[in-house]
Amino acid sequence: MPTKLKFGLLLPHFCEYGSTERCIEGSKKAEAYGFDSVWVRDHLVFEPHGMEGEDNTHIEGLLILAAVATVCKKLTLGTGTMISHRHPIHLAQAMAGLSTLCDSNIIMGLGLGTFPHEFEAAGHKKTTLQDRANIAKINAQLCRRFWAGEKISYKDDYYDFKDVELKPTPSKKIPIWYGGGTPASCRRAADYCDGWMPGRIPTATFNKMVKYLEEQCKLAGRPMVTTGAIPITSIDKDRDVALSKVNVKGLINEGNAPSKKTWVKPASGTFSKLEDIEGLLIAGTPADIVRDTKRYEEAGLNHIVYDLRFRYADWYEQLDFLGKEVLPALRA
Repeated sequence: MPTKLKFGLLLPHFCEYGSTERCIEGSKKAEAYGFDSVWVRDHLVFEPHGMEGEDNTHIEGLLILAAVATVCKKLTLGTGTMISHRHPIHLAQAMAGLSTLCDSNIIMGLGLGTFPHEFEAAGHKKTTLQDRANIAKINAQLCRRFWAGEKISYKDDYYDFKDVELKPTPSKKIPIWYGGGTPASCRRAADYCDGWMPGRIPTATFNKMVKYLEEQCKLAGRPMVTTGAIPITSIDKDRDVALSKVNVKGLINEGNAPSKKTWVKPASGTFSKLEDIEGLLIAGTPADIVRDTKRYEEAGLNHIVYDLRFRYADWYEQLDFLGKEVLPALRA
């Protein structure tokens, strides 16, 4: 049976191979191959994870999407995810402006971010986890009101402004997906978002979280929200070659970090081998990628975004593997 999945790509706008040209030309190829979306990350103060090198190149994601929008008219543009350090007026205005370039074919991933210092750098005085969670919800709520054409006066512990109205407004609804892989992230997605995007996450944890998300949506009296995921991906004619291009040890160790305490632990109690991060990493031949993508869909995934960050040196070759072999096999 043909897949119902939507397919996306994380664009190479960061680290050693971050390049506007690669993003634009890669998006053209993606559109030609029938991908549904392209995505960017978001950071104010970019600090690469140790597993992805030390180059802190980071081209502003919304500028990349704007450039892509001028040459690709079929792709949905996604942010995975916008960190809520921006003022809500700025965020609403930026996304509404981007919408004029792409007929509002946008998905705004939104989250509270990993690093409090990014909020501090943006001038926020309150940067605890709860503060950042509050700010994310406020941003989502105010964006929707601005996009609906409201003139807004607002005051709380974080923002204070009067009689602000933004034009233009999006021509259609911009869905907001909550970015994060914890139970709290599922609750936030069910509370005020249209989707849930956990990023890279093992399939076992994804399975558990999807069930929890379904429960939270039922408690909120609403339909199940859309689900996304951004697995690390590496493709080659030989599986061992595909794996050799990835920092497998770094990805395995990530599972043992305190921030991943809600992940489903392997039987040993510690992440220690490749099988423990199944789904977080999908690597191998095109047939392997097809198999692992199907497993994700069976677990309840609606929109997969392939993260090729370890293969950006081979960006165009990786796109060809996906476009010529993986997507056709999944859609057959």
